[in-house]
Amino acid sequence: MSTVVAQSLHVFGLRPHVSNNVFFFDEQIIIFPSGNHCVKYNVDQKWQKFIPGSDKSQGMLALAISPNRRYLAISETVQDKPVITIYELSAIPCRKRKILNNFDFPVQKFICIAFSPDSKYLLTQTSPPESNLVYWLWEKQKVMAIVRIDTQNNAVYQVSFNPQDNTQICITGNGMFKLLRFAEGTLKQTNFQRGEPQNYLAHTWVSDDKIVAGTDTGRLFLFESGDQRWETSIVVKEPTSETKNLGMIQESESLIEFPAVSSPVPSYEQVMMTSSRSQLSLPQVFAIAAYSKGFACSAGPGRVLLFEKMEDKEFYRESREIRIPVDPQSNDPSQSDKQDVLCMCFSPSEETLIASTSKNQLYSITMSLTEISKGEPAHFEYLMYPLHSASITGLDTCIRKPLIATCSVDRSVRIWNYESNSLELFKEYQEEAYTISLHPSGHYIVVGFADKLRIMNLLIDDIRSFKEYSVRGCKECSFSNGGHLFAAVNGNVIHIFSTTSLENISNLKGHTGKIRSVAWNTDDSKLISCGTDGAVYEWSLSTGKRETECVLKSCSYNCVTISPDGKIIFAVGSDQTLKEIADSSVIREMSAFDVIYTAIVISHSGRMMFVGTSVGTIRAMKYPLPLQKEFNEYQAHAGPVTKMSLTFDDQFLLSVAEDGCLFTWKVFDKDGRGIKREREVGFAEEVLVTKTDMEEKAQVMLELKTRVEELKMENEYQLRLKDMNYSEKIKELTDKFLQEMESLKTKNQVLKTEKEKQDVLHRERMDDLLDKQSRELQDLECCNNQKLLLEYEKYQELQLKSQRMQEEYEKQLRDNDETKSQALEELTEFYEAKLQEKTTLLEEAQEDVRQQLREFEETKKQIEEDEDREIQDIKTKYEKKLRDEKEANLRLKGETGIMRKKFSSLQKEIEERTNDIELLKGEQVKLQGVIKSLEKDIMGLKREIQERDETIQDKEKRIYDLKKKNQELEKFKFVLDYKIKELKKQIEPRENEIKVMKEQIQEMEAELERFHKQNTQLELNIIELWQKLRATDQEMRRERQKERDLEALVKRFKTDLHNCVAYIQEPRQLKEKVRALFEKYVQRADMVEIAGLNSDLQQEYARQREHLERNLATLKKKVVKEGELHRTDYVRIMQENVSLIKEINELRRELKFTRSQVYDLEAALKLTKKIQPEVSETVSSEDLPSVPPTMRLNVQEETGRIIEMQRLEIQRLRDQIQEQEQVPGFHPLAGVQLPSLSVEADSKAQTK
Repeated sequence: MSTVVAQSLHVFGLRPHVSNNVFFFDEQIIIFPSGNHCVKYNVDQKWQKFIPGSDKSQGMLALAISPNRRYLAISETVQDKPVITIYELSAIPCRKRKILNNFDFPVQKFICIAFSPDSKYLLTQTSPPESNLVYWLWEKQKVMAIVRIDTQNNAVYQVSFNPQDNTQICITGNGMFKLLRFAEGTLKQTNFQRGEPQNYLAHTWVSDDKIVAGTDTGRLFLFESGDQRWETSIVVKEPTSETKNLGMIQESESLIEFPAVSSPVPSYEQVMMTSSRSQLSLPQVFAIAAYSKGFACSAGPGRVLLFEKMEDKEFYRESREIRIPVDPQSNDPSQSDKQDVLCMCFSPSEETLIASTSKNQLYSITMSLTEISKGEPAHFEYLMYPLHSASITGLDTCIRKPLIATCSVDRSVRIWNYESNSLELFKEYQEEAYTISLHPSGHYIVVGFADKLRIMNLLIDDIRSFKEYSVRGCKECSFSNGGHLFAAVNGNVIHIFSTTSLENISNLKGHTGKIRSVAWNTDDSKLISCGTDGAVYEWSLSTGKRETECVLKSCSYNCVTISPDGKIIFAVGSDQTLKEIADSSVIREMSAFDVIYTAIVISHSGRMMFVGTSVGTIRAMKYPLPLQKEFNEYQAHAGPVTKMSLTFDDQFLLSVAEDGCLFTWKVFDKDGRGIKREREVGFAEEVLVTKTDMEEKAQVMLELKTRVEELKMENEYQLRLKDMNYSEKIKELTDKFLQEMESLKTKNQVLKTEKEKQDVLHRERMDDLLDKQSRELQDLECCNNQKLLLEYEKYQELQLKSQRMQEEYEKQLRDNDETKSQALEELTEFYEAKLQEKTTLLEEAQEDVRQQLREFEETKKQIEEDEDREIQDIKTKYEKKLRDEKEANLRLKGETGIMRKKFSSLQKEIEERTNDIELLKGEQVKLQGVIKSLEKDIMGLKREIQERDETIQDKEKRIYDLKKKNQELEKFKFVLDYKIKELKKQIEPRENEIKVMKEQIQEMEAELERFHKQNTQLELNIIELWQKLRATDQEMRRERQKERDLEALVKRFKTDLHNCVAYIQEPRQLKEKVRALFEKYVQRADMVEIAGLNSDLQQEYARQREHLERNLATLKKKVVKEGELHRTDYVRIMQENVSLIKEINELRRELKFTRSQVYDLEAALKLTKKIQPEVSETVSSEDLPSVPPTMRLNVQEETGRIIEMQRLEIQRLRDQIQEQEQVPGFHPLAGVQLPSLSVEADSKAQTK
């Protein structure tokens, strides 16, 4: 790699055609694209840091910053392939985090990108015709979902995430507004577009489910969950006279903004092209940005409107208007503010609004100013300084000042300061500026405009022309190193002018093509030029002639420079090489490696060389040039580099390009050999001021001084008057205050006496209340004591009752025990008696006794258990009652204490309730007003309901009438159906007639076809005759043309021969001229004859071939057409033939059957051949029931006659088929053969 290094310091310019091209990194730093970089710009400290684009990048299309401000995504095209690069902004310097360049879906470029709220997902939109929306998990380079948004190649302008939801997405474009949700690996649309489709240019999220969208017709829509809730149209307003007459716009020192979702930059040219056809006067909403109070939107050229949310409704109203100010330095101030705002964003604190425009300008405004300027529109300020809005065509620097001069096709000339990184002077003109040169002193410039060449003074606050030359379309000019001369190019001529006398001292002519570049040597004795004709000339200014020249017509040169020692010329051009030229020859060529060098510059030390390429990169190499590919290449511009320049001290490199950006580079050699020079004299601080300006300013200063003295005197007089007035007012106020103090003292005494009276009354009331309270307490104590005594007596009674009940239960238990014992004794006696009586049955009843004993034991046990359980329940019941009474007694004792506390709290509550009653009365009054308003609303709603009921009744009546009409129509339909049936019955005989007529028509069509065939044959003959006639006409025209050419040739030969006669006295020249005539005319005539003969043969051959092809095509069409006609006729004849054969076969069977019947009858009756007709008729009618009813008296004669007719018909059909088979192109469908007529002949002979 080369030891020459270039480091980017500052850039002046904004890159156009980038979606979302400005936003905030933090409160002080904004990010915007410039050239092939993204720039981090600190608004307070004015420094810049660069985020370089990808190598071999062909264009930056879209930007997006993550909500957490950690990542920046850039969509680019690298070597005709789309690439998305994610940078980590928190790293210093910024580094690439991920590169998305492998796609398994078709894509040309990504036009919109957006980060999710948590910055984990990335949304990308491809360009038509694919129009794919891709949902990325970008950390893992994984496609989560992909969906095609549009199939009609409509443009998509913006995509965005819901600021609170990763899964909800909004897309707007031409005729589309779609909400999608990511679920289960797919993106599904959740809304349905209703109404007429709009061209939505921008949108923003104002809440979790609300979106504001703007169209190209100036309409704003509010959508909630995909449904339209609100709509408004932006009204075009003309700026006021005060706005038009604003002064010079100062540079803004305020911060810039950023929104959660910033507005995109659609394809501005495409939108303007489509809108210019329809709505020229309607404002277009290119950008919308949301903030806490509402949102801001662009509203046509030079306007931004602020909308705030209404308190009582979910809608928005216009609150403020912000305008781009009129630029007094513009050639047309009335049009300088007519630029569309393409992108906007708010700062994190929402203190600043920043905007980028269609003319590549950045504006800002402090939001507090919009609050101050109520009624009148607020105005933007330049964020940094006015920038170039088109390709920069000229660049130069000077020696005595740190100035850079640039000109552009945007018709402006700008003077920059590369030390302070600021804009010194700026002015626009009516013509385009092609080239500029800055005098070494920094006080003058030469600018080549489309109409004239102008020399201008750089004044303290203006650029003023003082000499004009009628040099139109000057594309190159340059001051000499000493500044005493300057060169200007006009086409292929170089004009040399004197800076002191301002006269044209020389014109250098020699180039045959346009001159692209000129360069002076160190001592200004020579001038080097190059042009599109491939020539590099070295001119001597003392003689005005060429000293050396090097011409290479295959190369169109772009730029030329010369080494400091003046010995070697360096030139670059379209052949992708860097050439070293010395002594009129190319001594060395260095390849550019597949790019075209467009600019070249060499340092004053002769050790560093820099070249600009057609792809916008800068290459730094050391001199002497290396043999191999040893250079440092830097990403710089987004278009071809147009000009490059080095400062006089070789410290800074300057480059401009077609992207409208100016870059300053810090350059140094790592070897450090004599590169850095210390300036002996600092930069000059002098400025030019005209005498008239100084006199005017001096006059203004004198007027201002006199005005100040007058104002001082007037102020002193006014101060004295005010002192007198104020002293009088003070006396009046003191008297007034003394009187008020006396009155207040008397009021204070009165209030004191009233206070003492109130204290006495209060003490009396307190004593009364205390007595009353003590009495009430005594009464409560007496009452409670009595209640306690009563409760205690109740308790004693209950206790006695419990004792009595316990004694009763104990007595019942003793009685039960006695009864059980008695019963047991009785049972034992009973069973003993039984035992004695039934001793004999003891063995038999032993089992029964045991069973009964077991039952008895069980019964006994159950009875005992039941009794024990009852005793226990009674015991627990009364114990519970006893505990309840004790608890009630204790509770009553506690309630007495609580009642004492409640008494004191009730008094406080009484006071609070009185206050509450007063408040409730006030609220009651308010509520009554609300009730009245609601009653009015109810009445209005009732009236609306009544009106709607009436409309419903009208519609019901309409429905009833329609039902009646429907019934009538059904009846009418029934009648019509009946008529149709009747008409069909009448149509049937007509159909038979139609069939007969159709048969006649077919016969007529056959005859017509024959006529058509004859006509086509005649037409073909006519066409052939016409072609022959055209061929003869063409041949005649060629012969006439040949005759005219020969006449012209003879005339030219005569003139050349006449010219040769002039050299009759000079034999040598005469011989050369005659030889030239021989070579010119003899060989050319032969060639003309041969070429004419060949062309005639070819034309005749082509004509014959074309004629034969047309005949062949017509014959083919004729054969195909006749084949189709014969095929249909053949099919019809075959069908008729088959039906006739069937009828013949049936007749044969009938004839055979009659013959067998006749023979049987003759054999039975033994009759002769002279049989009577009546007998045969009776026999046939009685014994032959299957004979058809068409037979007559003489059956044999009739049968023979029918057979003869069928045979003749068949013979005719066969003849017709044979005729058609002989027709060319006709092929029968199948080889069907008719049966022979031998059987018919035999049957006829037998019948005879």
